[in-house]
Amino acid sequence: MEEMGILKYETGGSSPEHHVNQGNPKSMENLTEMLGPKPLIKKHEFVRIIIQCLDSLGYKKSASCLESESGISYKSPEAKSLEMQVLNANWEDSIGILNGIEDLTDETRASALFLVLQQCLLECLSRGDDSSALAILRKRVSPLNVDREKVHNLAVSMLSLKEMGLGKMDDCSIRELRKKSFVELEKLLPPPIMLPERRLEHLVETAVTAQMDSCVYHNSFREISLYEDHYCGRDQIPTETVQLQLLNAEALSYYIGIFALVVVSYLNKSRVELSVTNMKILTEHKNEVWFVQFSHNGEYLASSSRDCAAIIWKVSENGVLILRHRLQSHQNPVSFVAWSPDDTMLLTCGNGEVLKLWNVETGTCKHTFGDDGFIVSSCAWFPDSKRIVCGSSDPEKGIYMWDCDGKEIKAWRGMRMPKVLDLAVTPDGENLISIFSEKEIRILNVGTNAECVISEDYSITSLSVSRDSKFLIVNLNSEEIHMWDVAGKWKKPLKYTGHKQNKYVIRSCFGGFNCTFIASGSENSQVYIWNRRNSVPLEVLSGHLMTVNCVSWNPRRHQMLASASDDHTIRIWGPSQASNTTTT
Repeated sequence: MEEMGILKYETGGSSPEHHVNQGNPKSMENLTEMLGPKPLIKKHEFVRIIIQCLDSLGYKKSASCLESESGISYKSPEAKSLEMQVLNANWEDSIGILNGIEDLTDETRASALFLVLQQCLLECLSRGDDSSALAILRKRVSPLNVDREKVHNLAVSMLSLKEMGLGKMDDCSIRELRKKSFVELEKLLPPPIMLPERRLEHLVETAVTAQMDSCVYHNSFREISLYEDHYCGRDQIPTETVQLQLLNAEALSYYIGIFALVVVSYLNKSRVELSVTNMKILTEHKNEVWFVQFSHNGEYLASSSRDCAAIIWKVSENGVLILRHRLQSHQNPVSFVAWSPDDTMLLTCGNGEVLKLWNVETGTCKHTFGDDGFIVSSCAWFPDSKRIVCGSSDPEKGIYMWDCDGKEIKAWRGMRMPKVLDLAVTPDGENLISIFSEKEIRILNVGTNAECVISEDYSITSLSVSRDSKFLIVNLNSEEIHMWDVAGKWKKPLKYTGHKQNKYVIRSCFGGFNCTFIASGSENSQVYIWNRRNSVPLEVLSGHLMTVNCVSWNPRRHQMLASASDDHTIRIWGPSQASNTTTT
């Protein structure tokens, strides 16, 4: 046929029949020897991917030696023949091999033929044979069952190369293009004809990942050895109120001052009452502590209380928390705080009061948003640290977006706007998530205005979003925590139970390495920790004397957790110091 002749412009290859029938594609799969104690591993497959691995790592001689000694080839006969024909520009033979491979889907076969014909067409253009290139496009490429856009783009490329005079290539460039075409064919054709790229590394990585996933306490960036099975003990997560052994310079000077006062008091024979702060239990608030949140860099902790104050704590290198600033400007209890993504500013929400913006370095109030009639329920930052959103429990106020100077950028309000109980912005800035009318989760894509609504059967009290922006959790007064995907594809949530919540606002959070864990407060004065893959609590932490309202997991120190309670204290939790469990 005429179009077949177009492709026969180079010699050196044999006829298509020689390659199509040289062997069954499954000829390498007929060996039956198995490996392993189960046994589950086919020996010839195992050896073949080892050879591939050696070759990809650059150990060409070792790969060749193993091929020779085992009699097993890394590349199948079909792959070898196809590679030879493509590199030698024997396009008709290449097409014959592809058409002769059994068990290929029509879509895969068409895509593979497209790659071969595309390379042939480009080489025709390079030689100045425009008529042959056009004939290949019309008679061979167009009839293929491939995406029409691909055919269109190829045609556009032809015209562009011709108009710009860029079609002509030297021999070296052509050889490189042929190699790239074959690499694309390797990715396209299925096993056993072609092996998936870096197959052994993929299998080992999958096995390591499976061990990590099955390790309920895994909470570390630590490299995992292939020499032994991976296992973590409970010492990898916070399980007790930590007893710190080291003090930073500020804390040390504090205790030296106290010691000096004791000495002076003794010498003067006067009685002095001392109050030494226990470094594992923070007691600076004078009333119920309602909220805690670590900064994004893990170097600060902010807390807010019914005593109408918020406190910024500095986390020293050895884990000691030192009071940095006491923020006192609100007239009502402070119910909520939010760190700017760059950790230079902090928002504080007064309960039924205004929203205030603070400078973290100086502890001074930079701006007050709203007025005395603005009932704030929650607030959040966009990732640029320049825009904030604030929700109100007053339906007439709705949701406001401001810049840091108080200029209104956007607002969602009106008669049909329900009251906002809580809100959050995903760390990637793409979605604004709000809790409306107690039982609705609304996920608004800020860029497209597309909206997804998730309905719960029980009242929602709080909302938290994972650091990767993929998941959210809500606390319900039915004593359940539900996890949903932000994309809105899940029909049912993952559920976590065991804690107590009926009357009060209880807040939970993601935490640990890759946000593997969920922690929550509880009305029974305990802190609960779950592995995300299990609905039953992994650990229950005791220590507080009253309801635990909020928890926050340090995003940089994966073994540090803070909890806020109605007993006026904040507890800092860390791994058990007494545990002798080893981690590999």
